[in-house]
Amino acid sequence: MPRLIQNLLTFGLLAFSLGLGTGQAWGKSAQHGKISHHVKATKAAAKPVRHVTFNGPNAGLAEARLIEIYQLIGKADTARALLKAEQLVTEFPTFALAQLVYGDLLSARSRPLNRFGDVPAEQLKNVSSALNELQDESRMRLKALRERPPAGMVPAEFVQLSRYNKHAIAVDADRSRLYLFENRGNGLSLVADYYISVGKLGIEKMVEGDQRTPLGIYFVTSKLDAKNLKDFYGAGALPINYPNELDLKRGKTGGGIWLHGSPPGEFSRRPLASDGCVALANPDLEQIMRTVEVRSTPVLISRSLKWVPPQSMQPRFQEFKTHLDAWLKAKSAGDVNQFSQFYAPDFNNGKTLTEWLPKLRNQVAAVQGRQLAIKDLSLLHWVDTSETMVVTFGEVAAGQRSGSTLRQYWSRQQNQWKIIHEGVIG
Repeated sequence: MPRLIQNLLTFGLLAFSLGLGTGQAWGKSAQHGKISHHVKATKAAAKPVRHVTFNGPNAGLAEARLIEIYQLIGKADTARALLKAEQLVTEFPTFALAQLVYGDLLSARSRPLNRFGDVPAEQLKNVSSALNELQDESRMRLKALRERPPAGMVPAEFVQLSRYNKHAIAVDADRSRLYLFENRGNGLSLVADYYISVGKLGIEKMVEGDQRTPLGIYFVTSKLDAKNLKDFYGAGALPINYPNELDLKRGKTGGGIWLHGSPPGEFSRRPLASDGCVALANPDLEQIMRTVEVRSTPVLISRSLKWVPPQSMQPRFQEFKTHLDAWLKAKSAGDVNQFSQFYAPDFNNGKTLTEWLPKLRNQVAAVQGRQLAIKDLSLLHWVDTSETMVVTFGEVAAGQRSGSTLRQYWSRQQNQWKIIHEGVIG
């Protein structure tokens, strides 16, 4: 086997199976006597580009096309790999990993490569940081592709979604991955997943400015058009409701946490790159923005997602539903004493239950003894140092066609579920 093919075969298999095969490659081309293509292309990718087309043909498939190139290298089909790499970088000139592969394939035609991102020793000190960042990105992309969610399984936090939750988002920080689900009536279906970046200092946001991404269950609150934002946010943004009620109760501060795009000149960012937001490639962010709905789309941000069969969540659903039904029965019956037992002593962020009793009495009085029913129930289960259920539902009194939409945060305290926050959201 010729040495060139043997080297590329080795590198391709490493890239595909281990995620070790990418970095920013530099070097002289023996054939052309000048700096090779990927040096100039990667330099250009680092410079601001004022006019970027975010939604070109097959925009959402850029990552899949890169992996296909890795696979072709692994099969020693370097001619097709080079052709597809050229097509990819032409369509996405700021995709640094694609530029890397293209440059290495060009260089390999004239000299043997010792590794992907084959940087001469005398130049390595000038590019080692960028090289490491691209290697980290490659590892995370390939890790997520190797560790695919089992077919038909969903994140354990999504106990039940209502018909109004047409889509759901789950972020796995350990895999630098965002998963997009569609609620098709008979359950959630995974429809797409994307590489993402999180905070420079990781996850578990506590205070404003700590450059960490929050963990928890949130909701998309609005859609921000790119033309109304700084170029830094790329194709637009989807703000989420950090800090949520549980965060506030725990004293967490800060705000302005968005799912947003990447700046001009960067197709994607390294795994730890944002000031706390979740950053995506612009084509991926655009696809999500076209798909999800404001206010009703839950956004789960987890350290590492736990995937379970949907039917395995039925016992948890039934167990919690008995508490919710008992709360509703007490409210319908007008028994303030019994009704108040469902609320935590520090209900609604620090105010005592005694302070809230007049409001609870007013709620009971407003029912006027009518039977209440729950419609369109959504249950999202969050576990960290404690156990929380984020509950959204329509509350409808007998004889009425519609009612208020409530959101409650229930906390399991000494094996009893208590409401720690309740509010009308619609």
